[in-house]
Amino acid sequence: MAENTRDLEDLRQRKKSVGTVELQGPNGQTRTVNLEEMSDADAELAAKFGYKPVFKREFGYLSTFSFAVSISGLFSTVATTFSYPLYAGGASSAVWCWLISGAGCMCIACSVAELVSAYPTCGGLYYTVSRLAPKNWVPSISWITGWLNVLGQIAGLASSEYGAAQLLLAAASMGSDFKYLPTTGTIIGVMAGLTVITGLVNSLSTYWMEKMTKTYVLFHIAILVTCSIALLAKCDNRHNAKYVFTDVDSTSGWSPVGFAWLFGFLSVSWTMTDYDATAHITEEISNPEVKAPWAISLAMAFTYIGGFLFNIVLCFVMGDPAKILESPMEQPVAQIFYNVLGKGGGVFFTVCAFFIIKFVTFTAMQSLARTVFAFSRDRLLPFSNIWVKINPTTQTPLYAVWISVFWAIAINLIGLGSYAAIAGVFNVTAIALDWSYCIPIVCKMVFGKFEPGPWHMGKFGFAVNAYACLWTLFVTIIFILPTVRPVGGDTMNYAIAFLGAILLFAAIFWYLTGKKFYTGPLIEADIDENASGDLKDGSGSSGEYARGNEAKEIPS
Repeated sequence: MAENTRDLEDLRQRKKSVGTVELQGPNGQTRTVNLEEMSDADAELAAKFGYKPVFKREFGYLSTFSFAVSISGLFSTVATTFSYPLYAGGASSAVWCWLISGAGCMCIACSVAELVSAYPTCGGLYYTVSRLAPKNWVPSISWITGWLNVLGQIAGLASSEYGAAQLLLAAASMGSDFKYLPTTGTIIGVMAGLTVITGLVNSLSTYWMEKMTKTYVLFHIAILVTCSIALLAKCDNRHNAKYVFTDVDSTSGWSPVGFAWLFGFLSVSWTMTDYDATAHITEEISNPEVKAPWAISLAMAFTYIGGFLFNIVLCFVMGDPAKILESPMEQPVAQIFYNVLGKGGGVFFTVCAFFIIKFVTFTAMQSLARTVFAFSRDRLLPFSNIWVKINPTTQTPLYAVWISVFWAIAINLIGLGSYAAIAGVFNVTAIALDWSYCIPIVCKMVFGKFEPGPWHMGKFGFAVNAYACLWTLFVTIIFILPTVRPVGGDTMNYAIAFLGAILLFAAIFWYLTGKKFYTGPLIEADIDENASGDLKDGSGSSGEYARGNEAKEIPS
């Protein structure tokens, strides 16, 4: 702790230095930025990373922590994925898979937090490759890291929107005494409408996003605690502790049962992921090298402990798992709410789960849009000149928001053909995101170029980093396998198909055009500024950035 305090003080002293930063473009054009005219965080962004600050820094400690908690959406994400451990191995899989897998996820989260503290830009861990890998390797490594991250975030947003539609329609079904049962087409339609609402919310300015996010964590904790108490108090036929912690009952068709039991890891890995979502808003956080990593680590610790306890509560009160898995709503946890709390309590907590997962989608889209902006700033994505534009009224990347809306809806349309394909979207979220984190973590361990920020793990860092990567390799093997046997078109795990498709597209794009112009995350400059403050590149097109060399600090 003392070491972290000294590092923070050194950083503050360095950031208080006066002078200017010279940012140089491709044709020798230069522009200087006066550090004294910037906030500490913006001065750091310009001086150390060479990026022009374009976002307002509205997020403080509470709102940053609340944002990090909201990305997991514990109460609702457990509700939408509880069927996985029940099919895999029964109550014991739900409880112990959370404890085991959560420890691996915490190692990934702490490793991510350490990198975010050192390199707080909205490019997230993708940007860190430029600081951690040898120069000749940066383009190829950052290219694959970036595309994996984009795939994971789109899949995460899409699966969350699908889960939100399921929960909302489950509440409607419950309210009609199950006279109304939604079809797949209805779920897809509601999902599309909800995704558009998410886009509209993310079209607001950072000021309003911060205000909305700040109180979320209090609401989430209140619902989680009151629901757990109500379930335990109202349930007349609870299972005993031996059943909850030792019962193994797999209906997956896999043999041996011990292997099937491991599929329970999916629930926690889908809930405890997208660790670097907070990194993608670091350019909207004051003092991000401290607040962002603390928010990531504490939010994941809350999710780990809270999720473990909530799974235990659900296993005590769930009754016969076979019956809730056959629920006409296809939502086992919503069925538990109905069975234990009755119609009124069931509808109330299912609607609360819906509101919580909608907050997940709000923050997930905010993170995804900032990622699209950051990757476009570095010319990683097609049509980058469009997605990099900042709306002058909201000071947010609106084009990046709405292309995120489009892809979240598009990827869910496959559900019209097969529900198994939607399950593949859930699976690929954890695989793609976790590998986009592990690649920079491996670079940190192998190449020895890492310079720690004020939040770091010291001598424990290497061991935590190594376990994070080994754990990711282990669960990836599980997550690409079908969860049910025998395997058919309706039970296939399509995660490997999604992963292969995006990697194939990234490879084709790389060999056709990418390797001709892409050199990795750029040190970029605002070369020109017109009277209205629009950003210009050397050719004068609005909203563009120009490639530059390393930013140079000029002493006063």
